Amino acid sequence: MTQGSYRQFCPVAMAAEVLCTRWTILVLREMIMGSTRFNDLRRGVPRMSPALLSQRLKELEEAGVITRKVVKGVAEYHLSKSGRELQPIIEAFGLWGHRWVEAELSLQHLDAQLLMWDMRRNLDTTPMPKRHSVIQFVFPEQPAAHRSFWLIVDPAEEGVDLCSVDPGQDVDLYVSVDLRSMTAIWMGLDTVRAALAQKRMQLTGEKDLAARIQTWLGLSTFAKERKLAC
Repeated sequence: MTQGSYRQFCPVAMAAEVLCTRWTILVLREMIMGSTRFNDLRRGVPRMSPALLSQRLKELEEAGVITRKVVKGVAEYHLSKSGRELQPIIEAFGLWGHRWVEAELSLQHLDAQLLMWDMRRNLDTTPMPKRHSVIQFVFPEQPAAHRSFWLIVDPAEEGVDLCSVDPGQDVDLYVSVDLRSMTAIWMGLDTVRAALAQKRMQLTGEKDLAARIQTWLGLSTFAKERKLAC
């Protein structure tokens, strides 16, 4: 029994001891979204220290929520059967937060790196040209280290890569937008059309990519849910 134990036999209390330590729910969120390697998990929780992430992974493994295996010399973490049962619980957390947490409160916590990581994994390549494409996002008001990001879409690789350093490839579409507007669009609280009309977003480059941006943008899983908070 840990020092922070509730010392209750109640299953809710026992589950809370495993799941409610700081960052644990967010680590599980990343694994449910498909991250299996340490560095990918870190990109999803950029403000979490590597030492604490290692500790949480070890605790979750000891609790039987995740399993660890080495693939080609690299450790991978996967949800166990009990871990997979947590998916609807984690999704319910997100749904509740989207519906009931004030939008203005959510938009106080802006993070360009995390936003772009979430956009990368939710990006829909279906309406995009069936060829290699590079989209550069520029957040003009951000510090230099967090100002530019590149999404690289390669149908041959069946994936989307994210770079925070210039990959040295020709850019097909430049998207200049303030971070708050882009975050609001990702959350479903704003639209590309409104941002363009109000000159908060500028698109430069291939017209077809620009015209379809609202359809291929990787939005939040909860973006279509209606806000219920007053």
